[in-house]
Amino acid sequence: MRPTSPILLSLWSLIHHVQATAVFAHFMVYNSENFTLYDWEINIAEAQKAHLDAFALNLAYNYPTNNRSLENAFKAANTLNFKLLFSFDYVGNGAWPEGDVIAVINRYRDNPAYYQHNGKPFVSTFEGSSNATDWTSIKKFADCFFVPGWSALGAKEALAVAPGVPDGLFSWAAWPEGSESINTYIDSTYMQWLKDAGNLPYMMPVSPWFYTNLPGYGKNWIWNGDNLWYDRWQQVLSLKPEFVEIISWNDYGESHYIGPLHDDAYATFEIGGASYNYAANYPHDGWRDFLPFVIDLYKTGKTNVQSEGVTAWFRQAPGKACKKGDTMGNTETHGQKLLPPTEVMQDEVFYSALLHSAIAVDVAVEIGGVSQEGKWKSTPPGQIGLYHGSVPFDGNTGQVVVTVSRRGKTIAEMRGASITDSCVDDIQNWNAWVGSELTNNRTKNTTTTTHAKPTATSKVSAAPALFSLARFPFTVIFVALVATMLSANFVQAAQEQLIYTPIMDSPELHTDPTYSYNFAGSSFDSQFAASDITDRELGSSWNSESSFRLL
Repeated sequence: MRPTSPILLSLWSLIHHVQATAVFAHFMVYNSENFTLYDWEINIAEAQKAHLDAFALNLAYNYPTNNRSLENAFKAANTLNFKLLFSFDYVGNGAWPEGDVIAVINRYRDNPAYYQHNGKPFVSTFEGSSNATDWTSIKKFADCFFVPGWSALGAKEALAVAPGVPDGLFSWAAWPEGSESINTYIDSTYMQWLKDAGNLPYMMPVSPWFYTNLPGYGKNWIWNGDNLWYDRWQQVLSLKPEFVEIISWNDYGESHYIGPLHDDAYATFEIGGASYNYAANYPHDGWRDFLPFVIDLYKTGKTNVQSEGVTAWFRQAPGKACKKGDTMGNTETHGQKLLPPTEVMQDEVFYSALLHSAIAVDVAVEIGGVSQEGKWKSTPPGQIGLYHGSVPFDGNTGQVVVTVSRRGKTIAEMRGASITDSCVDDIQNWNAWVGSELTNNRTKNTTTTTHAKPTATSKVSAAPALFSLARFPFTVIFVALVATMLSANFVQAAQEQLIYTPIMDSPELHTDPTYSYNFAGSSFDSQFAASDITDRELGSSWNSESSFRLL
């Protein structure tokens, strides 16, 4: 691979980040039927803390509480300066009639809380390709920016089924097949077809998990989520799609929720004929803790590490502990080969840590008092960022404690739930328990929200660009960048900040990029001296995988 000039990378970064980017979370409106206005405010405040841009509101046709839910949702969003958009569900309760879609969009299109793109209300779907031609009329009378999720067709057919109708595409392929780790083949296919169709935007799906056991809906399978949350965000940073949608905020029936649990939002288990509630007391809040870091990095190419910490997740019983449930790995509804679930998911504790540096850092995982030394299986270029690893259960049961320390001093300790060899009614629960702790002692192991009115959380906007390429010739920008890079103050800013830039030898979408992590200023971690940093630890030499430059 050819080394790429830091100056050229910086110039490329300035140009690239002019493009709009946003991160949404898929929100199941039918799970909010018992929500008060405060409940909406609680969820919106948490989404803002995670640096999300909007909820994509999944609307099932003719659901009786849709209108009341939307009224409260938009009222709360306006109060807290948050955005919402519609995702019309054509599966959950049947297809939407064309006129009803137009009416719903036009009712809210001018609401200040509705998310706009290029001056139009952003609208998506869950499937609905059989009604694709309806959208010619819908777009005429509702004038929306339309990014459907017609994943059953694939990218090529989704563009062809109603030529000129989609303004972009959303894929629901957020989970791998079998025991394989997720890859970007489908994403790359979408991006290539959209590029060929006129550089249309791609909305990339990200999900942390998948387990469902709802016989009433004919659903009972798992997909491999062991390392999925970490892996998928690395792929987002690599591909840099125009939009990202997290699946989901509150779909408890499929176990991929990252939002808070609500004791009065579990109707799906009764409606779906579940033998038990496999989401209750299984919090996933910890999966949100590092979202500000990765979302800011995705949007702007730079981000701050404000707090070090650790997030851990695991199943609370080994895969063969309990006899009932009949859950399979994969699903025939997607044309996949069925596998025993124990071949798809591993009996391990998975952990990710956000660190200023991995120098002299240890990770230990304790299960029932038996401690194991953890290892980092994935590390960021340039020391600063997200680290990831796992350790096996090894037959141990008891409380899980994950500790990250530096030179013997604890950075963060996540004290979690227990692994046991028993299950509710002997039914194997394949959901994940998630916990986290940051250096500011804000622990997220909660199982339900309170109903106190929350305080609005302000989002930190990216710093304005230093230069406008339209106003300054290339030479001026070149000289200014060189002068900045030579400045002694450039490497002695008050706090560390990353600039993350893909380096690609080829525009081919299947080419995996490497990355350059550059300090836009660093004071290094106060727990160790700058003299401890060696040239080797700074990664000053190139290798085939990554580079790190102190500019």
